[in-house]
Amino acid sequence: MLSAAVAQSVDPGCFPAAHDDLVEPRMSMVLPPGTPRTVALTLDACSGAADMRIIDTLLALSIPATIFVTGLWLRSNGPTLEILRSRPDLFTLQNHGELHLPAILGAHRIYGLPVAGTLDAVRREVERGADAVAATGAARPHWYRTAAAIYSPAAITSIEAMDVRIAGYSLGADDGASLPAASVERRIAAAVSGDVIIAHVNQPHRPSGAGVAAGVTELHQSGTGFVGLDAFPMSALRCHVHSVAPRVA
Repeated sequence: MLSAAVAQSVDPGCFPAAHDDLVEPRMSMVLPPGTPRTVALTLDACSGAADMRIIDTLLALSIPATIFVTGLWLRSNGPTLEILRSRPDLFTLQNHGELHLPAILGAHRIYGLPVAGTLDAVRREVERGADAVAATGAARPHWYRTAAAIYSPAAITSIEAMDVRIAGYSLGADDGASLPAASVERRIAAAVSGDVIIAHVNQPHRPSGAGVAAGVTELHQSGTGFVGLDAFPMSALRCHVHSVAPRVA
């Protein structure tokens, strides 16, 4: 049973009738009437390297971003971590897990990733990911986004019971850094006020990163404001049943 506090933050649609369905939580900011166009930029740093095309753009334009880092990425990107930690006015580190394991129950893979498999493993992934962020000297994270941003419904319940907020999104910018730069730029430039944008900052050799940099530049030039995830209240999580990935038993 969900606690009253958790139930208020998760729409009942996050718990579909078919318990083995996988869901993608969505959320957006709830802005006061009359607020100029304002968005929240969130960037996933899964593993691999750092895309300085994006980071340098954010630095040059003083655009804040919430960066969801894994323990894997932190261990491999010390110099970039120093840059991020030197600008706490722009960059907030949040939790993307220890080993980039999707919070999915069962024994299958999704998008080539091995899933956590059990609720104990989900909780371990969340807790150790938070430990890795805190070990950098940053504040202990209170937002979590799982690998691939896809969850088993039971995992959502378990994670929120840890007093951790699940970071959904309303605008998917790069489809896992798989899209051409022009497509990513168009998606980001079309953001509406209140959008929570998700993109990736760990694929410097793919075209998508150039599109992220161009898209946020276009928003900035249009006068759009950028804020962190804690600047305004968020809508309750609205979960879409994932239609591509196979169900997992």
